[in-house]
Amino acid sequence: MTTQIRPEEISAILKKQLTDFEKRVEVYEVGTVLSAGDGIARVHGLADVMLGELVTFPDGTMGVALNLEEDNVGVAVFGDIKHIKEGDEVRRSNRIASVPAGEKLVGRIVDALGAAIDDNIPIETHEFRQVEVKAPGVMERQNVHQPLQTGIKVIDALTPIGRGQRELVIGDRKTGKTTLAIDTIINQRGEDVYCFYVAVGQKRSTVAQIHDVLKRNGAMAYTTIVAATASDPATMQFLAPYAATAMAEYYRDSGRHALIIYDDLTKHAQAYRQLSLLLRRPPGREAYPGDIFYLHSRLLERAAKMSDKKGGGSLTALPVIETQAGDISAYIPTNVISITDGQIFLETDLFNAGQRPAVNPGLSVSRVGGDAQIKAMKQTAGSLRLDLAQYRELEAFAQFASDLDETTRHQLERGQRLMEVIKQGAGVPLPVVYQVAIIFAGVNGFLDGLPRGKVKEFEQRLFESLQTKYQNFVQLFNKEKQVTTEIKESLTRILSELKERFTA
Repeated sequence: MTTQIRPEEISAILKKQLTDFEKRVEVYEVGTVLSAGDGIARVHGLADVMLGELVTFPDGTMGVALNLEEDNVGVAVFGDIKHIKEGDEVRRSNRIASVPAGEKLVGRIVDALGAAIDDNIPIETHEFRQVEVKAPGVMERQNVHQPLQTGIKVIDALTPIGRGQRELVIGDRKTGKTTLAIDTIINQRGEDVYCFYVAVGQKRSTVAQIHDVLKRNGAMAYTTIVAATASDPATMQFLAPYAATAMAEYYRDSGRHALIIYDDLTKHAQAYRQLSLLLRRPPGREAYPGDIFYLHSRLLERAAKMSDKKGGGSLTALPVIETQAGDISAYIPTNVISITDGQIFLETDLFNAGQRPAVNPGLSVSRVGGDAQIKAMKQTAGSLRLDLAQYRELEAFAQFASDLDETTRHQLERGQRLMEVIKQGAGVPLPVVYQVAIIFAGVNGFLDGLPRGKVKEFEQRLFESLQTKYQNFVQLFNKEKQVTTEIKESLTRILSELKERFTA
């Protein structure tokens, strides 16, 4: 029996198969690993690779091209370099290092590449932003004029921070720098400010503790933690502040407000020094590369208060620098001081003496000043800095003087009580009305007759009274935001009544 083959059937089958056949061509530019070690891979053959471009190794590990030389490319590797060996194939991604951005990151802990490291579901977002972008130009900015309340009396009164400002937090280790930054994040609850905490070179246990504190205070509802811990490669520690800034710029550029804390830039500079020396870049002072100033200036210049034409959003930066034995004239501290709009200096001696937060009012300064203060605080705290400066001077003098006149003794006693006023516990940021009330009491002599040890008790009674008995005053203050004649009279009456009851 013969089978009859019909040519039209064969041609129809072939046409159908050709229609369903989808031609896929993938073109890669491929290089070869020449050497790998200490977190750096030397790659040959990537002639067109861009500076800052991501490349992929055979095991899926990513790297970033940092050195573009004549015959090879220096790639900083993001993961474990043990699995990368000579002769391995390296592929270009044609993508400059970028990270996910958007609301999906809120409440999460991510690494320097934006990948979730909090054992929760992976982050899915369609918005990606380059980690390195040019800072906004002069005409795209406006003056810093909106206050960013930290809830810490001594800072809001003496070194106020505005939205879009860069205020350095500087001091030796264990002087309360991180605590101050965390309290500032906690105080942004209900203020429509998205917060980013960048942990560079910290212990993982420390990051876990910070997450726990923020979660307990309800602050993770508007906070993202970007962690490049001490066990992570230097490349991740170098990249983390830029990645977090790119995430925060998403809010700044959409007309909203963001706060970013870099904790700390000393370890960031050390990670960059490590990378630079391994990439064989020439060392300069203290073995740091020549572009160490540019490392931090290009990062901190991205914090800005945008013009109304650009949406009026802001990005406020609180960089942290750790000093050695209080030396603020060292290389990295002076670099960052010259970039920022002021500094909050935390002193070991004050901390050990029980003055916490251990802010030195003499060395701390805000170059934005009263522009970033509400009028009520400006009116109340005007003489506070001068009173504290006089007290510090007289205190040193009084140690050697046996007999003091009445005026000097009065100034010393006033100063002692003001030092008690600016003390504040960790994790308890205060509303502005409470701050103004107790500072008003201090500078106007309502605390003068009290024993020094009773000042905190009086303060607590005052806050309780404002919360319960004098709610009308609080509402009036929040409405006016300045010390009008009516508010001044009401506050004077409240303090007089309270002192009378307290001393009875």
